[in-house]
Amino acid sequence: MAAAPRERSPFLGLLPLPERTAITRALRTETVGGLVLLVSAVVALVWANSPWSDAYEYLRDDVHFGIPALGLDLSIGHWTADGLLTLFFLIAGIELKRELVVGELRTPATAALPVIAAVAGMVVPAAVYAATASAGGGSADGWAVPMATDIAFALAVLAVLSTHLPAALRAFLLTLAVVDDLGGILVIAVFFTSDLNFPALGGAFAGLVVFYLLQRFRVRGWWWYAPLGIAIWALMYNGGIHATVAGVAMGLILRTTRDKDEDLSPGERTSHLLHPLSAGVAVPLFALFAAGVSVSVASLGGVFTEPEPLGVVLGLVVGKAVGIFVGTYLAARFTRARLNPDLAWADVFALSALAGIGFTVALLIGDLAFSDPATAEAAKAAVLVGSLTAAGLAAILVKRRNRIYRRLYEEETRDDDHDGIPDIYQYSSSTER
Repeated sequence: MAAAPRERSPFLGLLPLPERTAITRALRTETVGGLVLLVSAVVALVWANSPWSDAYEYLRDDVHFGIPALGLDLSIGHWTADGLLTLFFLIAGIELKRELVVGELRTPATAALPVIAAVAGMVVPAAVYAATASAGGGSADGWAVPMATDIAFALAVLAVLSTHLPAALRAFLLTLAVVDDLGGILVIAVFFTSDLNFPALGGAFAGLVVFYLLQRFRVRGWWWYAPLGIAIWALMYNGGIHATVAGVAMGLILRTTRDKDEDLSPGERTSHLLHPLSAGVAVPLFALFAAGVSVSVASLGGVFTEPEPLGVVLGLVVGKAVGIFVGTYLAARFTRARLNPDLAWADVFALSALAGIGFTVALLIGDLAFSDPATAEAAKAAVLVGSLTAAGLAAILVKRRNRIYRRLYEEETRDDDHDGIPDIYQYSSSTER
């Protein structure tokens, strides 16, 4: 009897379940998400500087599609920045809510250190940009560009470089970035709004009230929240406030504490489901259409000679490192906040340099801040140069700290082999740190 024909996989069809599960699990890790983001940025740069650059600009700026019922007709570039990126900010809002309710920010004593460090890490870069732009006779409009830290990139770099660093370092960076994201969102909402449409904003606010009530009365089912979320997003966009603010607002409303009959809270479940889509689709597509700047010897030279891009680079590389480190030191010195005993001040400085990697939100603010397309493109190039410089500096510092902790770990392991008693106190108090 003839063998039954083998079932053929559909071309460009869905992957088998085990492969889909493995991919989504990988995209929930910061390392993989950061690497996907990096690949998208590299593709954008290569494409924008290739013989097919006209096709890139046409696809980004001239191809439009919309939803007439919602009054939307946007280019692909705008859809990625205003639409898809909302998923990233929704997850950021959920993470912030979790930190406020059950995380590091739930009590003033534990929140003080990362909050003060994050605020200083936003104020100092803005001041560095303003001073640089003023000294060079440039525009002060880009003051907010170097304020933001890209948490996906920063955590990916930390995960790739570190094997023996204290877990408290990652926790500190994560908490710092959550507050940093909130600051960036507030800056976008307050300073980068177009003409306000108050009826549309009123509708968005009413939608958020309904969203809250659904959560308050434990209404379940995505079919309630997905259409409502899209409506809130569209009303926010038409109201003149950057539409990504809608994502943050809904993330802050989602409940992050579990009821007795729940395995996951609504916030945890939403973040778990949407994180792969955000890390694997939304943020990489935004990077693909935001990082495509034309790079030449002249344009790279302009990054270090024109006041606006130079201010962005100095703000990211110098302002972030100095602001976060000094803010952390002052908070530990003059308030009741205390640095985690597992961390040394050299660890904090390495982390401060790592926070100078500003990509996603920095590129977004750069687009919003400058009305002149040439200046906006120069600011994008500066974000890329500044982030790459900060990543290189941080890599040197983090690897050095990692070597020290690895050596301490190996010494402790040898001590344990000799006497069988873990020498944990020597590890935590070693002056070599």
